[in-house]
Amino acid sequence: MIQTRPVALPHGITLACRSPRAAALAAAPRVLLLHGFPEAAFVWDEVMLMLSPSVNCLAPNQRGYIGSSAPAEVLAYRAKHLVADVVALIEAQGMPLDLLVAHDWGGAVAWNLAALRPDLLRRLLIINSPHPATFLRELRHNPAQQAASAYMTFLCRPDAEGLLAANGHARLWPFLSNPDPAPAWLTDTVRSQYRAAWDTGLTGPLNYYRASPLRPPRGSDDPLHTLEIPDCVTTVRVPTTVLWGDRDVALLPALLMGLERWVPDLQVEHVSDASHWIVHEQPARVAALIERLVAA
Repeated sequence: MIQTRPVALPHGITLACRSPRAAALAAAPRVLLLHGFPEAAFVWDEVMLMLSPSVNCLAPNQRGYIGSSAPAEVLAYRAKHLVADVVALIEAQGMPLDLLVAHDWGGAVAWNLAALRPDLLRRLLIINSPHPATFLRELRHNPAQQAASAYMTFLCRPDAEGLLAANGHARLWPFLSNPDPAPAWLTDTVRSQYRAAWDTGLTGPLNYYRASPLRPPRGSDDPLHTLEIPDCVTTVRVPTTVLWGDRDVALLPALLMGLERWVPDLQVEHVSDASHWIVHEQPARVAALIERLVAA
């Protein structure tokens, strides 16, 4: 079974955190798992149950998501604030982590955190989430990635919440069924978890996109073309593994090219039969990789 409990952080943010009810074994490795969009911490439930009680797992709903603090201002969702939340959570639970695991938007937070606070984690596992430097490069120069990321422009619209919520979230479900029109993992139970998360409001999750400078350029004078991300704030020196579902239609394989420039201690594992939703599709594989990394 999974339980949810609020964790109040010193800077005024509270995160609703999920973990197995079974008490972790003494000296169990400590793992934090970060979700992406349009999900919430429940996506890690199956993985955490597979690892319990030999691994001490915690999965927060990040700011703006169900049960957690949701500041109204778009600027409250800039990367520095998202990172600050996770830093405070790690410190509150007793630092450092044995492993930080992150998918999609959770990965965007984790890349930044690992670069800025390597003292807080021993290893990093990224699942289908682009490093900010390669994402910037591909958004500038790769028309295929620009087209694949076009949905980000839609999600930044001021009326995006209403459009996505209409007709039982009819525009959101296709995010989860791409490229498969009817994925086997999207059961009635899982659908109800997504529906409950979305029903609490979409403004917080959408503000991640609105606050980010990384989105497809809309012309030659778009600010993306002059955006600078210094290597000193994007170089990750902790041992890092990237697990990548190759059937991801939103994040293309070119995002992994040259990644070792910013991540010197890097291992990449490709999964040819998995998509962006690999955590749902192959939870046993994800759990086995986590077990291997915490034992390394």
